[in-house]
Amino acid sequence: MPWWRPCSRRRCTISRRMQCAGAAVASARLSESRSAPCCASGAPSGCSAAEGRRALTRDALPIQLKLACFNEHVAHSNFPTSLRAAESAIFQLICNCFEICPRVGHARHVDSCHDGAYNTHATSCCIWGSTMRRNYTAIHVTCAALLFALSALGATAALAQATDPGVRQATTDNGPPPPLTGLTTDERTFFDDGLQRFSSVKLVRSPTGDNSGLGPRFNSNQCSSCHLQPFVGGSSPAINPLPAVASAGGATNTVPWFIVPNGPIREARFVSDGGVHDLFVVTGRSDAPGCNIAQPVFTPAGNGLSGRGGNPNVVFRIPTSLLGAGLIEAIPDSTILDNARDNAFIKRLYGVSGHTNRSGNDGTITRFGWKAQNKSLLLFSGEAYNVEMGISNLLFPQERDETPACQGTGNLTPNDTATFASTTAAEVMSDMEAFVDYMRLLAAPAPAQPTASSEHGRALFTIVGCALCHTPALTTGPAIGNGDEGLASAALSNQQARLFSDLLLHRMGAGLADGITQGAAGPDEFRTAPLWGVGQRVFFLHDGRTSNLIQAIRFHASPGSEANLVVWNYFLLGSQDQQDLINFLRSL
Repeated sequence: MPWWRPCSRRRCTISRRMQCAGAAVASARLSESRSAPCCASGAPSGCSAAEGRRALTRDALPIQLKLACFNEHVAHSNFPTSLRAAESAIFQLICNCFEICPRVGHARHVDSCHDGAYNTHATSCCIWGSTMRRNYTAIHVTCAALLFALSALGATAALAQATDPGVRQATTDNGPPPPLTGLTTDERTFFDDGLQRFSSVKLVRSPTGDNSGLGPRFNSNQCSSCHLQPFVGGSSPAINPLPAVASAGGATNTVPWFIVPNGPIREARFVSDGGVHDLFVVTGRSDAPGCNIAQPVFTPAGNGLSGRGGNPNVVFRIPTSLLGAGLIEAIPDSTILDNARDNAFIKRLYGVSGHTNRSGNDGTITRFGWKAQNKSLLLFSGEAYNVEMGISNLLFPQERDETPACQGTGNLTPNDTATFASTTAAEVMSDMEAFVDYMRLLAAPAPAQPTASSEHGRALFTIVGCALCHTPALTTGPAIGNGDEGLASAALSNQQARLFSDLLLHRMGAGLADGITQGAAGPDEFRTAPLWGVGQRVFFLHDGRTSNLIQAIRFHASPGSEANLVVWNYFLLGSQDQQDLINFLRSL
């Protein structure tokens, strides 16, 4: 009978097998002694390290117990200092603790095990060597990641602290936002027209008497007030414009406690219904006579800067950056799904899963918004126009308030192409469609010039495990940029979108959960935020609770979060390695 069979018999209890395997791997001996079978009576210490590892491999134990085997072993082992030798040792440990054949990322049951080499149907799957390193890059990277974690265990590195250097200065100094390179003349015309409308201030009624559409309930009076960092189309600016918006035109709004001059722009949602409850109303404005409606009540108050500690039934969202949005829209569903399947074993090892959110109408993958709730820039634009500024439009014709005195007079047709008498293609478009063209043709954020520190941080980004969710790049497919459905846009099609996101939903745990479900996104699930442009952002996370990038990383870890092991890996790095990784992020 093979020496490991006693540990696989049903008469051996799970606890006995774990005792044996745990004692064996903790000893870290490489002895091949077979003096005592693992399930023999007597002290667990009678098992050798090799027997314990192999016994645990042969048992059909849950993946969590095998991960415990792995963690227990690395915590009590002294691995070689040579990178290659250490990778070899760690790789063998992965093979022993998990029933795997690491080919194209799939886990398979193995039929025999001899000295760390596994064979399935006579096909060698787990032999370490130059061919293995060449063909299984993902496993190689995992070994390097685990090596970094090992080097810090038991040391003081867990207490090391890096410093967030802060917002990287925009090269344009908040000047005109750049369009994608390679736009046609028509595309550039659409982009410029969209920028002008995106930046315009909306009124309840224009001086000519027509309804411009603002309100009666709204969060702001122009798109660019929320999307201004580092320039029009970006994220929440450092100086909050909403206190001024509250009283614009003579309005009598009270500024909510979570809107402060040096804090983020926030959209408020009540957990009970998950919907947006606009901050301001048009009551008191000179262009809205006779309209008298009340603001929502958001009290009791909490910390205005962090948004924490106030009414527990109110949660917040800050604006997402729109830079490079057209490239994100142009990524095919198949590319997102293929990327989700890549490195499946490594993701499983880290506890990372992730899934798509999908349209309830046609089943396509949705990708915009904090919970990936919108499938296209057109829907994203129409919803924002209606929800954030109270302007009805072709896709969202419903008024935000049905109070008759607040509906205005004159032409009340929703803001669509029927309201424009025009002579050019750009003019005949509605504001909503013009916003789409602007967002679609807006360039992705430009990274800073690389330094030795940031390039080392780039390598660590993958080694630590950040890239398992924050995929560095995805490729776009054929995409339309100028409204002609028969003509693909060269500026958008077949481009590398270096967004640092897999566009999937991931569980972020109790610490970040907002209690709101949107489509397939659960209460603690959020889309992987694209990291391009993160070096120029002021506020982080969905509610803007921190402006410190290191704190944002720390908030990724909480009970139930898929990021826990990755965050742990980061904080196990030495202080200079932590700093290099932060410098890399701030270079994006």
